[in-house]
Amino acid sequence: MQVAGRETGTLWGRVRDYIQLMKPRIIVLLLVTTAGAIWLASQGEPDTNILLTTLFTGTLAAGSANTINCLYDRDIDRVMVRTQRRPIPAGRITPWQALVFAVVLAVGALVLQVWRVNVLSALLEWAGILVYVLVYTHWLKRSSPQNIVIGGAAGAIPPLVGWAAVTGELSACAWILFAIIFIWTPPHFWALALMIREDYAQVGVPMLPVVAGSEQTTQQILLYTLLLIPTSLLLVYPCGVVGGLYALIALALGGIFLYKVFQLFAQPQEISLARSVFKYSILYLMLLSLGMGLDRWPLMHTWQNVLVQKAAHWWG
Repeated sequence: MQVAGRETGTLWGRVRDYIQLMKPRIIVLLLVTTAGAIWLASQGEPDTNILLTTLFTGTLAAGSANTINCLYDRDIDRVMVRTQRRPIPAGRITPWQALVFAVVLAVGALVLQVWRVNVLSALLEWAGILVYVLVYTHWLKRSSPQNIVIGGAAGAIPPLVGWAAVTGELSACAWILFAIIFIWTPPHFWALALMIREDYAQVGVPMLPVVAGSEQTTQQILLYTLLLIPTSLLLVYPCGVVGGLYALIALALGGIFLYKVFQLFAQPQEISLARSVFKYSILYLMLLSLGMGLDRWPLMHTWQNVLVQKAAHWWG
């Protein structure tokens, strides 16, 4: 049987439907920030068990939250063009099946993380689920244009999970990682909201572009981007968990981000510029996390020491 171009009568078609409920593209970004925190907390030498277990349980936890989001929003998903083919509104998965799937994922994440890593990181994964489901999806998404600002805290929890998985505690550096994602979220999501403003307006979701218009939204995007750049440098000072290489990468990435946002600020109605900001925001976060990893990579330190010694010999 063919439904919306998908073979739902096969086992693989069924598996793909459940994977789609988990929103894997969103999960990839969450895992990148989790891995970055693990790498920093372990000073570039992560324990394989902690890394792999936390990434796996993070996938389960995020998948659970996203599945519940799909379940809760199934009424508006049937109306919005970009979401009509999701498994629940398309009728390929029932709400009851989705709920059972979400519960299994959440319980699996908690049990495995407690067993293989530690309690704090497991509880933080559940905190992420609760914030996303209760604060963002249930409370703010349909009631406030600031929904993504406050509710965005859910997406900023994975670095806390990664840090706690390694250290068993949350230091100031962990909260700086949280702050980076928290501040990054509004420019990222509001750029998307500018692209699909009409869809949100159609279903009565008060995203900022719908309520305040494109000009005010781009002003807010610019404000948060300006705040993001110095926040990303707090990992260098006063935190001190990364050094000069990361600082250069963060400044370069932030400069490009700011340039793209200024372009959008000058032409807030231009959808292609909003799309450019949205796509780059994803690349920014991935490359920033990669920059953290490179800066703390032991082999990179070895190369830096060799270069410093050769430079000293040359100038000596």
